[in-house]
Amino acid sequence: MNLSRQLYQLQEFDVEIESDDRALKHVTGQLGESQAVLEAQTQLQSEQQHLEELKHQQHSAEWEIDDIATMIATAEEKLFSGRVKNPKELASLQQDVDMLKTRRGKLEEKALGIIDQVEQSEAGVARISGELKTLTADWRRRQKQLADEKAKLQTALADLKQKWQLLSAEIEPETVEFYQQLRKGKGTAVARVEQGICRGCRISLPTTDLQRARGNNLVYCSSCGRILFLA
Repeated sequence: MNLSRQLYQLQEFDVEIESDDRALKHVTGQLGESQAVLEAQTQLQSEQQHLEELKHQQHSAEWEIDDIATMIATAEEKLFSGRVKNPKELASLQQDVDMLKTRRGKLEEKALGIIDQVEQSEAGVARISGELKTLTADWRRRQKQLADEKAKLQTALADLKQKWQLLSAEIEPETVEFYQQLRKGKGTAVARVEQGICRGCRISLPTTDLQRARGNNLVYCSSCGRILFLA
């Protein structure tokens, strides 16, 4: 095989290897925990904690209302039993009952407000739970896709590197080293020649260079210094 063709093919392998290596790094970087899922989990935990606090407040208010209802019942039974004859004592009992009822009314109003908050918080928990479920399912599906893509890229890279090694073994080590240095400095070491033009610098080549490029010896572009490959 023509030496310039071998180096051009080696360069094609290098370009594919670099492209796949960038893709592999990108895919690997996307594998792992999802920030959106973590944020949804934190939000759900916070809302669940808020709901528990509201339910505790609701139960406390309901227990206090029950205690006051018992106190009212006891006071009214005493008030209407006929056992108390003293007008001042009766007036005092009535005042106690009125105060207890006022207190109970305020507590019932407070409890209703808490119940509304509980319902809103329960709706929030349900909503966030649904969002978290969707986010988690999407994340798991994406992780599976990324893992499959990573495996394919790793296989492709291993195959390309093996082909690169096999091809480079057919070329003199000094030539391979020179090619690598040239590619490192210029980005493209081997420039394809099309219609008499070096595709590396887009300059028309002398006829003598074109004729020499058809041989097995390496010919360099007099303008950009790249190895010329005439297909």
